[in-house]
Amino acid sequence: MKSIRRKIDLYILSLGLLFVFFLIITAELPTSSFRLNDFASWKEFAASNPLPIASMFALLYCLFAYFRFDFDLKGATEIPFEIRKIEDINYEHLTFLATYVVPLISFDFGSRRQLIVLGLLLIVMGIIYIKTDLFYANPSLALLGFHIYRADGSFKNGEREGIILVCRGRLTEKQKVSYIKLDDRIYYVRGNT
Repeated sequence: MKSIRRKIDLYILSLGLLFVFFLIITAELPTSSFRLNDFASWKEFAASNPLPIASMFALLYCLFAYFRFDFDLKGATEIPFEIRKIEDINYEHLTFLATYVVPLISFDFGSRRQLIVLGLLLIVMGIIYIKTDLFYANPSLALLGFHIYRADGSFKNGEREGIILVCRGRLTEKQKVSYIKLDDRIYYVRGNT
């Protein structure tokens, strides 16, 4: 169950940039009659900004998910493994951004039907990304300094080939890494010094 939660968190985190775009495109500033201490003003402001408000909550969840991943990795209890062979595959961040995130900002945000379709599309994309194990191709993590690698590793119970490593720093061959297993072949890692 923890593995599914982590995959969902990574998918939502991958949409962080999209939520920022939603804020920029759809936010309506308060009118001149807006008063900070008036509940009716806040109610009117909220009614005219449902997508920006939802995007703000989604961005807050993205922050929470990021810090939870970082915290989880600090408490990794698995025995570290050694990287035997490694290949940088950071281009997969761009593939996700160009193929899925950028086209979504062209929706008509004034139409309720389009917003419903957008919501359903994000849910379906998430299910597909989680089921196909592409949730690691995350442009938000790239902006935060993370890298994606395809590697072979020497674990305590044998060799594993073609695994995907998501890491904040740079990794090299023969390096030992602590990890959290996200999936059978995808690991969130931190290099050991």
